[in-house]
Amino acid sequence: MKKFNFRKVLDGLTASSPGSGSSSGSNSGGAGSGSVHPGGTAGLPREEIQESLTSDYFQICKTVRHGFPYQPTALAFDPVQKILAIGTRTGAIRILGRPGVDCYCQHESGAAVLQLQFLINEGALVSASSDDTLHLWNLRQKRPAILHSLKFNRERITYCHLPFQSKWLYVGTERGNTHIVNIESFILSGYVIMWNKAIELSTKTHPGPVVHLSDSPRDEGKLLIGYENGTVVFWDLKSKRAELRVYYDEAIHSIDWHHEGKQFMCSHSDGSLTLWNLKSPSRPFQTTVPHGKSQREGRKSESCKPILKVEYKTCRNSEPFIIFSGGLSYDKACRRPSLTIMHGKAITVLEMDHPIVEFLTLCETPYPNEFQEPYAVAVLLEKDLIVVDLTQTNFPIFENPYPMDIHESPVTCTAYFADCPPDLILVLYSIGVKHKKQGYSNKEWPVSGGAWNLGAQTYPEIIITGHADGTIKFWDASAMTLQMLYKLKTSKVFEKQKAGEGKQTCELVEEDPFAVQMIYWCPESRIFCVSGVSAYVIIYKFSRHEVTTEIVSLEVRLQCDVEDIITPEPETSPPFPDLSSQLPPSRSLSGSTNTVSSEGVTKDSIPCLSVKTRPVRMPPGYQADLVIQLVWVDGEPPQQITSLSISSAYGIVAFGNCTGLVVVDFIQKTVLLSMGTIDLYRSSDLYQRQPRSPRKNRQFIAGLTELNDSPVPLELERCKSPTSGLATRTPEAAPGFYRNEMPAVKQRSQVHHLPETRENSYNRSRSSSISSIDKDSKEAITALYFMESFARKNDSTVSPCLFVGTSLGMVVLISLNLPSSDEQRFTEPVVVLPSGTFLSLKGAVLTFSCMDRTGSLMQPPYEVWRDPNNTDENEKTWKRKLVMNYSSSSQEMGDHQYTIICSEKQAKVFSLPSQTCLYVHNITETSFILQADVVVMCNSACLACFCANGHIMIMSLPSLRPMLDVNYLPLTDMRIARTFCFTNEGQALYLVSPTEIQRLTYSQEMCDNIQDMLGDLFTPIETPEAQNRGFLKGLFGGSGQTFDREELFGEASAGKASRSLAQHIPGPGSIEGMKGAAGGVMGELTRARIALDERGQRLGELEEKTAGMMTSAEAFSKHAHELMLKYKDKKWYQF
Repeated sequence: MKKFNFRKVLDGLTASSPGSGSSSGSNSGGAGSGSVHPGGTAGLPREEIQESLTSDYFQICKTVRHGFPYQPTALAFDPVQKILAIGTRTGAIRILGRPGVDCYCQHESGAAVLQLQFLINEGALVSASSDDTLHLWNLRQKRPAILHSLKFNRERITYCHLPFQSKWLYVGTERGNTHIVNIESFILSGYVIMWNKAIELSTKTHPGPVVHLSDSPRDEGKLLIGYENGTVVFWDLKSKRAELRVYYDEAIHSIDWHHEGKQFMCSHSDGSLTLWNLKSPSRPFQTTVPHGKSQREGRKSESCKPILKVEYKTCRNSEPFIIFSGGLSYDKACRRPSLTIMHGKAITVLEMDHPIVEFLTLCETPYPNEFQEPYAVAVLLEKDLIVVDLTQTNFPIFENPYPMDIHESPVTCTAYFADCPPDLILVLYSIGVKHKKQGYSNKEWPVSGGAWNLGAQTYPEIIITGHADGTIKFWDASAMTLQMLYKLKTSKVFEKQKAGEGKQTCELVEEDPFAVQMIYWCPESRIFCVSGVSAYVIIYKFSRHEVTTEIVSLEVRLQCDVEDIITPEPETSPPFPDLSSQLPPSRSLSGSTNTVSSEGVTKDSIPCLSVKTRPVRMPPGYQADLVIQLVWVDGEPPQQITSLSISSAYGIVAFGNCTGLVVVDFIQKTVLLSMGTIDLYRSSDLYQRQPRSPRKNRQFIAGLTELNDSPVPLELERCKSPTSGLATRTPEAAPGFYRNEMPAVKQRSQVHHLPETRENSYNRSRSSSISSIDKDSKEAITALYFMESFARKNDSTVSPCLFVGTSLGMVVLISLNLPSSDEQRFTEPVVVLPSGTFLSLKGAVLTFSCMDRTGSLMQPPYEVWRDPNNTDENEKTWKRKLVMNYSSSSQEMGDHQYTIICSEKQAKVFSLPSQTCLYVHNITETSFILQADVVVMCNSACLACFCANGHIMIMSLPSLRPMLDVNYLPLTDMRIARTFCFTNEGQALYLVSPTEIQRLTYSQEMCDNIQDMLGDLFTPIETPEAQNRGFLKGLFGGSGQTFDREELFGEASAGKASRSLAQHIPGPGSIEGMKGAAGGVMGELTRARIALDERGQRLGELEEKTAGMMTSAEAFSKHAHELMLKYKDKKWYQF
């Protein structure tokens, strides 16, 4: 879209809006009109804060995609450029080279990729799609583009073959015909090999689709055509007839030549391999069933599973390699998919973890008529890519430098940190490298093509992914790459579940009880906190030393009695329930029962998982410091955690769910607060109690979460907030009455009981939280934030505070009274009390942030990291080193700060301590915000939002002026909502498929420099020269004549193809652009040399033809003269 004019319009509208004007509502596009209210008693006028960001700083574009290509279908390799291409079922192509060279491109049609063919060492790629279209891709640019497309209208493409250094592509179809396409012009030749001409006239059945095409290594003028029903035709292209035919009673899946061109091998549907000799085509030269049981002589071998592909590769100094997939015996049904390598008499079966999609043997030479000298096998699996080293007898695999294991366990949440402390990457890598797998090949990764440099972006970036099996992975994402740094297994703090225990103790989830739900990381203090779907929180501290210790655990009973409140609105369904004021909030810790209630007995005070009670050895890295678990209450399991935050400076962790809030001191390992959400309001009597109706029975909705995603969009759900039409609470409401139109279920995610599978469940969610909150009317805690702020309206100095945001748009400030000295911090209690300060917004609160009086973003205070297990330091003299991130002048009387709060509907900026609302921006009315973050870009803060209708919006701070509004990606999958996250320096990411991470930028500067950051797919390399065949081989080894495909397939001799057969579609690129992008000296010299050789050959042929014509002319003149003399003197009547 044209963003230039739109930006100026946004800036102009915002600049011209009156300061005291107030407007509400927004368009369906997502960006609403802002309501601006000038500050009253609080501090500075807004004109004194100069905002440096304008709309010219922002632009959306995708940068790079990481991970394994989702649902792969095709594989190709360029042996000269040494780059690999993978096609997928969704029409995507990933091109891989050396680490850092990773390119993603997409067919606009989205049709599955059937086959890929490199133009070897030419910087181009041909793709065949399931919509029967051929595409030519230009790889001589950092972002490949389609040069030409050819759409077949009447026949379906089944197989393609492009001979080395040829510009004519053979295309086989489902009808059994073979067409020929000119690669340069992408025009169909008039030369066609019809199926009925290829087979014998006496054959009464159709041979089936073409499953193989290849020219003979011995003679380029001969084409081998394999048909599905077992027929193989050796076609003479010049004479346009079949030179020989081969028939076999089993279906053919693949064919491969011996390099001498005298033999070829076929793989069949009965698990057999047949070797054929061109001199005796009547029967196979050799037939083997590699995995079949040996039978007596005269009896046919036992049938096995089909061999889907075979490759026959020769070596100069050893026996040939025969490599194939499939072919296992049927009596071994439980065996995993396998790749078999036959080398001489040795047979090696490599079992794979996933089904094999395709494999290719990597050879030293691109010439098919030379010894192939295979050195590796690239095996494309459904969920992995491995390369096997053939040069070692035990066939080890190469260590994969690409992040192909992101999906090793399904990703459940993500976090992205840009410009983090530079020493973290080195520290995490040094710890993680000790736990890497061993046994890899000692040789370098063979896919080493392309070129890549660091570029201008040098700041460190880290991506963290949480997974369904409880693992946490730290990735180095610097400079557009992705490399595994460190892996943490959270499940190790819990006991392994015995058979049958899962159904009794883990009713919250049917599977994956250790799934990671939320993560919170402080890079400066290296404190790491994680919450799981089984209602637990684990706090980790980083140490370079191994330690063996017991894991401290707390069990928290978070109880909330809900009763109905009479509402005056008769049209409402169930009324809004309230807490019973007769029961005090529970703050007690229940002892660990470690028992499972028998059937019929109400469960109470039992956690979902059992923490290990014995001493545990913890290796260097992140070590568990404290485990906090919510327990069952009166037969009801604990609700999932919906918000999480931790402060290393305060030593406090806070988390909440739809029941209430828990605050824990992780230094003293004590619970400071365990309170129902509605109890947070009691101190100010904001809502007075009214007579209650008798309490109803509550029903718990089983099932915590669905960890995977739904590819099915629900338009009505996407355009409607999870809280639209739900209860809203405002201080101006009549005491005791809650305005509600339906049960007030406010949550991060809500399970809809529809027919669903693990890959097909649509939960309306707004962020990384994937919890399921029951449909009782409860107010969930949705956002938490620690900061030095003004807890009360009349405060003159800042103090430690906890901002609590709820699902009904309420913000509660909780005051934290910490001991004054370090010594007292370890012994004296911390007092946590609601301050009585309340703020309100429309919709569930998503995020908080604070700015100082100058408009600079304030960072939460943190404790400088120190190794907790370092024995070299004197523990008695050590003191905690805190970084508070605010100046001493900020504590002066009358000073203030700005607090930014964003909900799923609007954003507000308050001035504290006056609590005056300075700015309001109604972001959306027809949709809702999924993810919002305050980020730093160009040393200035801005608010970034991702909306459920697909819009990405950026607003300046503190004025909330719209900077960018782009319809980027409609919410069609819950995976996007769960994993989308923003970070500093204009970057963001989300999980675009179950196996891939898509990174994008909203920075104009990065969009302008993206070409410098990406790798080059094509590098000028001279094509290796063909080996000298020798005089005898040249004389007896094959046809000595040169084969001119241009003369045979060109329009002059073959004519034009039918226009209705295929349609040529010009691509966005062009041949001129391709030639201009080539620009390599070696490539130009090679082309010039080839052109010169072709010209010399044509001149020689022309000279021969001219001599023949002169001889014919002389003979014709002689005969004409003789005829004239014979009839010279005869009269007319004598004839």
